[in-house]
Amino acid sequence: MGIRSNIDQKTIQQLKEKMEQGLLPQWVITDPDIYQLEVEKIFGKTWQFLAHETELKEPGSYVTRWIVNDPILLVKNKEGKIKAFLNSCSHRGVQLCTADRGNKKTFTCPYHGWSYNLEGDLIGIVAGNKVYGEEMCKTEWRLREIPQVASYQGMIFGNLDPNAEPLDDYLGEMKWYFDLMLGRGDGGMEVRGVPQRWVAKANWKSTAENFAADPYHVQTTHRSTVEMGISPEDPLYAGYGHQVVMKNGHGINVITSATGKARVPFQGMPEEMWPMFEKNLTPEQLDIQSRVTVFVGGAYPNLSFVSPIHGTEGHLHNYLNFRLWRPIGPDHVEVWCWFMIDKAAPEEYKEAAYRGYLGSFGPSGTLEQDDTETWARIVESSKGLMARDKELSYNSVSNYLMGLTNVEPDESFPGPGTAYPTCYTDALSRRLHENWLELISKDLYVKEEV
Repeated sequence: MGIRSNIDQKTIQQLKEKMEQGLLPQWVITDPDIYQLEVEKIFGKTWQFLAHETELKEPGSYVTRWIVNDPILLVKNKEGKIKAFLNSCSHRGVQLCTADRGNKKTFTCPYHGWSYNLEGDLIGIVAGNKVYGEEMCKTEWRLREIPQVASYQGMIFGNLDPNAEPLDDYLGEMKWYFDLMLGRGDGGMEVRGVPQRWVAKANWKSTAENFAADPYHVQTTHRSTVEMGISPEDPLYAGYGHQVVMKNGHGINVITSATGKARVPFQGMPEEMWPMFEKNLTPEQLDIQSRVTVFVGGAYPNLSFVSPIHGTEGHLHNYLNFRLWRPIGPDHVEVWCWFMIDKAAPEEYKEAAYRGYLGSFGPSGTLEQDDTETWARIVESSKGLMARDKELSYNSVSNYLMGLTNVEPDESFPGPGTAYPTCYTDALSRRLHENWLELISKDLYVKEEV
């Protein structure tokens, strides 16, 4: 069944025509009608990253997460299986569990005391036999399960749409790159610490695009890293390598150098780990991993990742940072930020990498503050009358023309997807927004012209 919207057919067609020209009307960034469509037709239909399996180590372990406005309770049951429920008591709808994480055998509602086990079964009702009588059937009042839950390489995803395609199909070609980043070492990755989270003045489309598709901003926005000697002076340094565009709006930037090689082999990982990489990766994956400086990209719609080299010569370290951009309005996101590193890495190396991560990313990190300022300015400048002119009489559009006519795919790139021989291109950004339009306009009952 379609969804009714105040967005009319003329607007949908106009958006499509502009995007075919490499342009995106600026008003769509913070438009409240567009945002409501996104909540229902994108976040209600696509696979959402919820947690990593290492966050749920023992039976009874739980974490609480969100899919936009839906609170999620993830638990590991006695058999070691991950279960996901709506974090809402089936009695009166109160949020059942308010803690971020912990370990429990039962969950008790703070309102009327109904309690549930790790399977989501209702097992306790205060004075139940006296106030409800024998007619009360507990099996009818168990916690509501998230329609679909699946894992890939330790990553747990949920989907609110019971008819959505399987996770494996949705990730598609991106699985090859997740295998490379998450499965290179024995035992895979582990989360260290807890996910940091904070609220930023930003729109989720801007934050997702910034990480997945826009290395072009690095030289300017993060100029301080150049001045401190952390990043090279070369204005093209974040553009060397390949930008890879995949189905469903997924993509990755494989950043190398002007010579096609990295500063150091295997992103500065300890040399004793290299045989693991040779064992666990295909020859094509191993070749990419040996030469890459930075992986940065995203799985649509709102999971981003960056795997950089940080530190100074002789003290280099690598890690994987996962980002989730949870929309809490058209002009605000709640940022969730995970630090992950190879389980097989030496403990001293893990700790050094974690300290480097905290200084760069997270709410107090230098890179984070750079980006947050820019995202807020996008929101502010997208609210005015000129930017919101839907007739485009002021040409109020954003420019996505980079590489539209002058960059062709590189057929020799060894990984799946359509690879372009530079990361300074808007190919992935254009695909993100094309996918966005496809999703919000699908099965839509639009307001017709009178």
